[in-house]
Amino acid sequence: MKIYLKYFVEGLDPVEKLAKGDWIDLRAAEDVTMQAGEFRYVRLGVGMILPAGYEAHVAPRSSTFKNFGILVANSFGIIDNSYSGEEDEWRLPVLAMRDTVIHKNDRICQFRIVRRQPDLIFEETDRLDGPDRGGFHHRDRIDPVNGCGGKLY
Repeated sequence: MKIYLKYFVEGLDPVEKLAKGDWIDLRAAEDVTMQAGEFRYVRLGVGMILPAGYEAHVAPRSSTFKNFGILVANSFGIIDNSYSGEEDEWRLPVLAMRDTVIHKNDRICQFRIVRRQPDLIFEETDRLDGPDRGGFHHRDRIDPVNGCGGKLY
């Protein structure tokens, strides 16, 4: 599958698929200094034309919080194939949980290309006939703080 990629800044290390894993690292395209509690869009320095019927899922790397103390503000991002114009540079919305510095070319997130969800038709029903797992939490062990007795089901 061919992906057309444009670099918006010079000196950015190339985007490349590594031999291991399905996710592809993206890097900060600028030096960024943030204070705890600050929000900002960090430039990733790239834009892409994705094939029809595909979208990119962008998520933090497993080391992003440990290394930089930032959280992706919307958990993860979705970039559909309509975001492919001359000015459509990818950016990462982050919230700093501590004072931090991110340097140009630091690997701060990753993405993968995924086939878009097919068109769906929802039909209302009065009954769900699948196996019952007891809901999000079991009624006999509801913890008022976390709702499920410390376990996620």
